Amino acid sequence: GAYVPLDPSYPRERLRFMLEDAEVSVLLAQERLIGSLPHHKAEVVSLDSDWDKIARQSSENPSGDIEAENTAYVVYTSGSTGAPKGIPIPHRAVARLVLNTNYVKLSYSDRIAQASNASFDAATFEIWGALLNGARLVGIAREVTLSPRRFAGQIQEQEISVLFLTTALFNQIARTIPSAFSSVRVLLFGGEAAEPKLVREVLRAGPPRRLIHVYGPTESTTFTSWYQVRDVPEGAATIPIGRPLSNTQIYLLDRNMQPVPVGVPGELYIGGDGLARGYHNQPELTSERFVANPFSTNGGTRLYKTDDLACYLPDGEIKFLGRADFQVKVRGFRVELGEVEAVLGEHAGVREAVIAAREGAGGDRYLAAYVVAEQGHSLTTKELRDFLKLRLPNYMVPSTFMILDALPLNHNGKVDRRALQVLDQKRPERGSPIAPPGSPLEHLLTQIWEEVLGVQPVGIRDDFFELGGHSLLAIRMLRKVEQICGKELPVTALFAEATIEHLAKACLEHKNEAYQPSLVEVQSGGSQRPFFFLHGDYNSGGIYCVNLARHLSPDQPFYVLPSHGLDGRTPPSTIEAMADQHLKTLRGFQPEGPYLLGGFCHGGLAAFEMARRLHEEGQRVELLVLIHASAQNVRYKLFREMIRCVSRLFAFGPEKELDWFLRLRDFIIRSGEMSQFERIIFTLKKAKKIKNLAGLPFIDGRGGPPPGVSSGQDLIDERPEYGSLHSGEIDLRYRRAMEGYVPRAYPGPVTLFWPSEEPLRYVDDPTAGWSRVAAEVAVHSIPGEHLTCITRHLPALAEQLEICLQKIQANQVSE
Repeated sequence: GAYVPLDPSYPRERLRFMLEDAEVSVLLAQERLIGSLPHHKAEVVSLDSDWDKIARQSSENPSGDIEAENTAYVVYTSGSTGAPKGIPIPHRAVARLVLNTNYVKLSYSDRIAQASNASFDAATFEIWGALLNGARLVGIAREVTLSPRRFAGQIQEQEISVLFLTTALFNQIARTIPSAFSSVRVLLFGGEAAEPKLVREVLRAGPPRRLIHVYGPTESTTFTSWYQVRDVPEGAATIPIGRPLSNTQIYLLDRNMQPVPVGVPGELYIGGDGLARGYHNQPELTSERFVANPFSTNGGTRLYKTDDLACYLPDGEIKFLGRADFQVKVRGFRVELGEVEAVLGEHAGVREAVIAAREGAGGDRYLAAYVVAEQGHSLTTKELRDFLKLRLPNYMVPSTFMILDALPLNHNGKVDRRALQVLDQKRPERGSPIAPPGSPLEHLLTQIWEEVLGVQPVGIRDDFFELGGHSLLAIRMLRKVEQICGKELPVTALFAEATIEHLAKACLEHKNEAYQPSLVEVQSGGSQRPFFFLHGDYNSGGIYCVNLARHLSPDQPFYVLPSHGLDGRTPPSTIEAMADQHLKTLRGFQPEGPYLLGGFCHGGLAAFEMARRLHEEGQRVELLVLIHASAQNVRYKLFREMIRCVSRLFAFGPEKELDWFLRLRDFIIRSGEMSQFERIIFTLKKAKKIKNLAGLPFIDGRGGPPPGVSSGQDLIDERPEYGSLHSGEIDLRYRRAMEGYVPRAYPGPVTLFWPSEEPLRYVDDPTAGWSRVAAEVAVHSIPGEHLTCITRHLPALAEQLEICLQKIQANQVSE
C-alpha cells in the first residue's frame, strides 16, 4: 500500500479532491479531526480511540512482494489547472534520498528534527532518514518553528543533530539568532534562492559542522543537488546549488535539448533513481514533463523537465538562475525577476526582498516589491526606488513597494506568494499618511485612480507616477475622467502636479466651467435605439457603467445620467426631484420616445419615476430595467436600526454588550440579511468588541473575513445618528431620499435584476414590491450581492441585459 499525507488545515474541497483522486481506502486520523473531514468512502481508523480494535489485529509482519518501482507514497502539490496534482514516489526514490548517498551520512545516533509539515515533501527526508537509519525522529510543533527563539531553544534541548529548513525559515532564525545552529551536526536548507548575507552571518556566528544548500523539486524526491557551504565571498549574489546526489543526473540543455557550455544559461533536466512515476491520473501532463532521456543507452529512461534555469560555474558547480517562467514582459521589455531581487538585496537596509509580476486593472503588467528591512533601518519607497534607478533601467524598477515586518510563509515554510497577492489590495508603503478626499469630485477621481492603478487606498496628495503610473496609464485615466465627468484634459495636466487634489482643481477650472451633471456618452455610433442608464452609485462615480457598456453589443448606444452632487452642490432631497432634473437632460437629447431606461439602486428608483412621468405625458417607455432596486423601504429602516445597535456596541462598555448584541441579532433575523450580520460580527471581532460574547448563536469562531470583506473597521460608521457602508452628507441625503420614496402606479412593464446573495425575505413578494405598482414584472436572478453584482459579476449582468435589449430591438424590427 501507498500512503497519502493530508494536511487537516487544507480546505475541505481540496481534501475531498485528494481523497477521491488517490482513491484512498483507509484513512488514519485523530478523533478530533474526523468530523471536519469532507464526505469520503474510506474506512476510518482513529489513532487515539481505536486502540482496542488495533490490539486485536495480528502482530505478524504482513507478507508482500514490494519492488523498488512500486509506489511508496503520493504527495499532492499545487497544479496549474487549479486542482492539486498527485505525484507518486516509488520506494527506489526514497531509498536513494537517505541511504548510501554522497551528501549526508545518517546513523542510529542521530536525532533528526521533523520541522516540516507532513504533507510537504521535505518530510520524506526527515521521517525516512530517521526510520531507515535507526535514528530518532523528534517532532517540532509548527508554532515553535515560526518562533526563532523557541526553535533555537528546542534545537538545544532536544539535542538535534540533523535539521532541514526551508530557506525562508533559515532566514528568519539566522537574522535573529545566527548562532542557533552551532550544536547541529548537519544543517540543510533550500527551497528558494538563498540570501548570501544571512548565510555569511551563520558562518560567522558559529556554524553547524556541515552546512548544506540543497535543491530539488518534488518530482525528483525532495533533493536533487547539494552544495557544502564553507564560506560566502563578499559581493556574492547567490549560493550555488552544487552537484547531483548519488544516482542522480543533471543536464543543462538549450531549447534543442543540447548541453550548454560553462556560463551559458540552460534549462535544468533531472534523471536518475529519484524520479517520480509521473503525475497520478494525468498521462498528458506526465508525457509533457517526463521526457525520454536522449543521453542514455538504456531504453525507457526519462528526464524530468523542471522549467528552472541554471548555468555551470567554472569549477563545475551549478548556479541556480530562477524559473524560466519568472522571465516576464513589462510594457514590452523582458525582465528577470531574480535580477531585480538580487539588486534590491544589495541595499544595506534590505533584509529580504521578493519581486512579483502583477497585472493591473487594465491588463498592464507591473512589478511589485515586498521588502523586509534590516533591524534598525527605516525604509521608504522613495529611497528604494532611487536606489534601483541608479542600478536598473526604469522598466525594471517596481511600480509598488510594500514594507513588511516579515514575509508571509505557507504551511511548508516557503514564502506564501498567494498571501502577497492579498497584501496587494492594501495600500503599499509610501512614507506619508493618506489624505482623504474632501469633495465629491475628489472622491470620484480617487475611485478612478484606484481602478486604473490597481492600488488601494489612494490619497488626494499621492503622486500618480510614484504609485506606479506611467504615460500609458495616464492616458487611460484621463480618458475615464472624460467619460465619467465630461471633462477632456490633456496629459500635461498631470505633469505640473500629478495629484488628485491638483486634478480636481483642473477639472473645475478647465474652460472656466464647473462640473454639471449631464448625459455621458459611454458608447455611441450604433444603429440601435439608445439605452439611458442611471448609475445610482454615487461613491464610485458609476465607473462600472463603462465596463457594462463594453460587454454589450458594439451596435448598442449607451448613455449614462450620473448622480447629482459631483460638483459639490447639494443634490435634490427626493427621488421625484432627481427624476425631474434627469428628465430635462434626457429630453434635451431625445425629445420623443420610445425610450429605453435602466438604473441601479437609487438610480433604479429615479428611472422608475422618470418612466412613470413619461407615460403620463403620453410618451412610450419600451424597456425599464431596475437593478437591485426595491419598491419598499423596509430594508433601509432595518439597516439603519441595525447600524444603531452596532454603534451602541462601540459606545458602551462590556456590561451593555450582550443587550445590544441580542437586539442586533433580532433585527438581522427580521431583515434576513445574514451576510451583513456576518460582516458586522467580523468587524466586532477585529475591534475586539465581542470578547464577552463567545458561544452566542451565530458566532462560529471563524478566523477569516467573510467573502468580499476586506477588513473590519472600515465597514462600520460609528456615529450613533447614522451609519452605512458609505458615509458622508451627500450619501446620507441619497439614502433618506430612498427611504422617503413611495412609488405610484405605472401601467408599463418592469424588468427587475436581483442579486442572488441578497434575499428577498424582507419584502412581501418576490418582485421586491414592484408588482403592487407595475402592470407586469419580470424577475431575473444575477450572481453576487449589492456591489459585486456590478463589479465582480458584471459580465453575467451584461449578458442578461443584452438579451433584454436584443428582444426589444427585434420587436421594433418586426413592428
